[in-house]
Amino acid sequence: QIKLDNKLKNKQYKQKSAAKKYRKEQKKLREAVRDAISRKPFPLEECKKKQVAKKWEEKEEEDALPLDMMDEDDLKLMEDLAQKASFLTRDLSSNEPVHVKKRKHESVIEKYEKVPRRLQTEPEKELIHLLPIKDKSGIIPQAVEKPEEDTEDMEEAVEFNEEPLPVLTPEEMAAQRRQKLQERKMHIAALASAILSEPDSNIKKLKELRAMLMEQDPNVAVIVRKLVMVSLMEIFKDIAPSYKIRPLTEAEKATKVKKETQKLREFEEGLVSQYKFYLENLEQTIKDWKQRKLKKSNVISLKAYKGLAEVAVKCLCELLVVLPHFNFHNNIIVLIVPLMNDPSKMISELCVEALKKLFKQDKLGYASLGVVKVISGLVRGRNYDVRPEVLKVFLHLRIKEVELQKDSEDIAPKKKFMTYKEKRKNLSRMQRKWKKAEEKLERELLEAEASESKEKKLKLHTETLNIVFVTYFRILKKAQKSPLLPAVLEGLAKFAHLINVEFFDDLLIVLHSLIASGDLSYRESLHCILSAFHILSGQGDVLNIDPMKFYTHLYKTLFSLHAGGTNEDIGIVLQCLDVMFAKRRKQVSQQRALAFLKRLTILALHVLPNSSVGILATNRVFMQTFPRMDLLLDNESQGSGIYLPELDEPEHCNAQNTALWELHLLQRHYHPTVQKFASHLIAGAPTEGSGALPLDLRSLNWDCPEESRTQVAV
Repeated sequence: QIKLDNKLKNKQYKQKSAAKKYRKEQKKLREAVRDAISRKPFPLEECKKKQVAKKWEEKEEEDALPLDMMDEDDLKLMEDLAQKASFLTRDLSSNEPVHVKKRKHESVIEKYEKVPRRLQTEPEKELIHLLPIKDKSGIIPQAVEKPEEDTEDMEEAVEFNEEPLPVLTPEEMAAQRRQKLQERKMHIAALASAILSEPDSNIKKLKELRAMLMEQDPNVAVIVRKLVMVSLMEIFKDIAPSYKIRPLTEAEKATKVKKETQKLREFEEGLVSQYKFYLENLEQTIKDWKQRKLKKSNVISLKAYKGLAEVAVKCLCELLVVLPHFNFHNNIIVLIVPLMNDPSKMISELCVEALKKLFKQDKLGYASLGVVKVISGLVRGRNYDVRPEVLKVFLHLRIKEVELQKDSEDIAPKKKFMTYKEKRKNLSRMQRKWKKAEEKLERELLEAEASESKEKKLKLHTETLNIVFVTYFRILKKAQKSPLLPAVLEGLAKFAHLINVEFFDDLLIVLHSLIASGDLSYRESLHCILSAFHILSGQGDVLNIDPMKFYTHLYKTLFSLHAGGTNEDIGIVLQCLDVMFAKRRKQVSQQRALAFLKRLTILALHVLPNSSVGILATNRVFMQTFPRMDLLLDNESQGSGIYLPELDEPEHCNAQNTALWELHLLQRHYHPTVQKFASHLIAGAPTEGSGALPLDLRSLNWDCPEESRTQVAV
């Protein structure tokens, strides 16, 4: 059947080509005739025309034959020649040769006349070339015409193809689809198992498996493509080496190597090329979905393309996290980072979670630096119109942990090898020989470990942090009313202790101006305060800066804390109090500490139990950190004036003249943990004895709202 179709197509093609040649020849002929007709005769002077015409008429009268003795065709030919007579109509005043213009005008016709004529004939018959015959004269080629096959068989084949397919019921169609799907699954499983069992020998099967990404059967195309995407992802995760494969140089390609080495090179080259093509397929799938494009085949609908794009994003995210050392990792980053700002919530969350995992497991810092660069470029390129989640990813960088180990690493002595002079002076000949062998072995071990030096790590983290701060400062300068501001303030609060001292004054001025503007929400103002005190608690200790305005703002806004179940700001408030008082106890006056202790105890009456426990735990730290806090447990006044609870200045509200009567109310609280804390504070927050807290309550971190919430739930 296939042979008949091919022969029929060949025959039709030859007929078409012969007809096409004939049409081209006819077209050339028409152009030549049209060109000849369009030539106009050259005008002569009137007097010369008249004289020549008279002489010609006299001569014609003498020699002319009667017209009735000439055929019509001859007469017409003579008239045409008379109109186009070049000699008589030539401009006699010109000095050119006689035949120059004639040659120019008739060049098209002459060219056409030189072309050999071909009549429309039947297409040439196919020849079958036989073995040649050799005689005395030489080699004689032999050929035989190919016999024509009956057209009846072809007509029957065409009629057979035109028969309609049988109509299937829905049940039969579903069964047929299940069967096809099962066949594809078995084929995918066979290819994947073959590749995983022997990757070196079966690397070419990756191409066959990748070709199934272009499945054209509309009934199973979507599912098959998804299965192939996930299968290839798992295969690459399993067979990819733990190093980056570099391309071979020309010198390396020219050198002869062992069979095993050549086999390894071919495997690595095939793996990298197929991995590249696979990533390109995933990228194209996402682009087609983003641009709402359909392929010409229309095998997959737009709705199905969304599911394909989601699977492609999942595969890219998995490869980003699992293969950060392998080739094309930066290309995956460039694909994933813009998708964090995608309108689809699912795709955005997938990308954000993948980058968080990458930051947490990145110990060297190369991958983190690449991601931070791309995010900074994205934020700037979109003119700061991105989701806050894009910037919140910076909070998961491991820079703080590495920087904290910096001091201990600097103090630790570095490995030094003895110089030649020291060996000659202190060691004997045999000892020098052993020492040399020992140092050589140590150097080889250090190279085998291939661990990054601490200085290189520090350099990478410094560069990463610089890019983060540049992004933050740009937003503070140009987009203060942007929804990215809370994420920026939160990031500054985390990394503020790592900022260069030169920027401290300007940054504190900006933070205070943001708070004073009144445009910030309560949570954003808390982040401003937290950032300011993180700056002052680190390298800012050497600066002579009084943060009294930040204390005043927090004291004034404590009662603005949400008291309902949606309250998420209590954790930030407790962090601010910890940085402002526990870590700066020497810079805080007694009046300020008493005022905050009284206001926090009032606040504990109004919030939920989990927040009350956190506030009372902070009050416990106050009473154990600052002396003479037990003044508020006595009813007797300690100075002139009365307590002014409505005054927003903690230094001048006379807090020493009041008492913590709220603790007696909290002792009757419905939650047992709040009761225990209230009784503990009334007893003076002792560390031992009957009034001390149980061990299970003392060991928890009450600054973390999640832990206090869990304890309250218990």
